[in-house]
Amino acid sequence: MNISTRQIDAFLALAAQRNFTRAAAQCHLSQPAFSALIKALEDAFNVRLFDRSTRHVELTTEGENFMESARRIRSEVDLALGSMRDAVSLRRGRVAIALLPSLAAGWLPQRLAEFHQQFPGIELEIADVLSEPCIELVAGGKADFALAAIRADTPDLQAEPFCSDDFHLVCRSDHPLAKVPRGRPSAIAVEDLAQWPFIHMARHSSVRQFLEAALHPQAMKSVMEVEQLATVMGMVRAGLGISVIPALTLFHFQQQGLVTRALNWPALNRQIYLVRRRDRSLSSAAQAMYSLLMEHRPSIETFPPARR
Repeated sequence: MNISTRQIDAFLALAAQRNFTRAAAQCHLSQPAFSALIKALEDAFNVRLFDRSTRHVELTTEGENFMESARRIRSEVDLALGSMRDAVSLRRGRVAIALLPSLAAGWLPQRLAEFHQQFPGIELEIADVLSEPCIELVAGGKADFALAAIRADTPDLQAEPFCSDDFHLVCRSDHPLAKVPRGRPSAIAVEDLAQWPFIHMARHSSVRQFLEAALHPQAMKSVMEVEQLATVMGMVRAGLGISVIPALTLFHFQQQGLVTRALNWPALNRQIYLVRRRDRSLSSAAQAMYSLLMEHRPSIETFPPARR
């Protein structure tokens, strides 16, 4: 059974006007075209919805019963069309992003403030998780796209370069390494780091995995491993060791008594990728967010300067 909104509109107009001429005019149709819509609707149900005479049009019992359903259908169609118009015009919608905590805490908030100011009706959902959970959220359809340190090019996912991230030494200002002059290439060598107690991120973190792969076969003198960058900062500030951190996380370490030094080693440069599904187009809201983030990608110039 195929019933069109034009037939529903014709039914509601005739039920209200009780006159074919006035109802046809309300629907901006000729009377023959209008009558054809009513007949097609009755044929679809195989029942008369109106009793007609030369002077009166009245709803039958079946027509009365259908009235409530017709009004509900019309209301739901109007609501669906309104929601679609709002989504296309970015008055309403939802964007879900998964990204590394370092991006979520440092670079992203200002971008979200800009987006919210421009599109206040768009609901934002942010998952600040490590790279592998980021990819899983996109693959499972729970995030529109992700910013992760994994190039997830698969039959289902596509990855495009988003930004690069170099690494910095962080130590106390009274540490001997703090006195090494800056330079490009860095005056600090891998061997210089290996002789000092080292604060590591947890083994499952992308920072730890990238760092160990880049420094192999040189191992650090690890004294502890922690989950959070704020904890790394606290341990280094307490003099328990040094650490190496991504530039994207430098905002955590702009603290009195700490010094950061860009290492500028070719091997210590990781790529961040924007990952999305191949089989799913971005919604209007997600596309607007995508465009904003791509336009304001972090670069070395956007990172805070190293502390002296």
